[in-house]
Amino acid sequence: MTHRLRFVGLEYAETAPVRLVFVAETSAAPQAVFGALADVEGWPRWYRQVTGARSTDGGKGREIRLKGGTRFRETVMAADPDERYAYRVDETNAPGLRALLEEWTLRPSGGGTVVRYVFALDGTAPLRGAVRALRPGLRRAFHQAVRNLDRRLAAA
Repeated sequence: MTHRLRFVGLEYAETAPVRLVFVAETSAAPQAVFGALADVEGWPRWYRQVTGARSTDGGKGREIRLKGGTRFRETVMAADPDERYAYRVDETNAPGLRALLEEWTLRPSGGGTVVRYVFALDGTAPLRGAVRALRPGLRRAFHQAVRNLDRRLAAA
């Protein structure tokens, strides 16, 4: 990894210069959705952009590989059973990033779950602009991942 990012806390999900917030609903209960989020190695099975994932530091960290070769070394910031899963990127090979936090919150809804995802970042001006321009693609990727996860959990 070549770029060390700034340390940020959980509040960054609400204060970052660039915040993308997406919401989707699953038919699975919060317990099942949280279990899938906390199962780091399972992410490539339902999130297409993730090609490799492994838990590190006894579950306190993650190493993630995305399509296209982007890599992240992360710290798990919150793993609140059935409610929230959040992680901060500490190192990456992606240029231009200064800080990145992702937060997944879960809320029961009928027999299912409302999943809220926050992608909170800071970076160079060109990167911030690019991320804003990529919002529709990131939204599609999130919704596809949640659909894939929902199908996977329903089949289990």
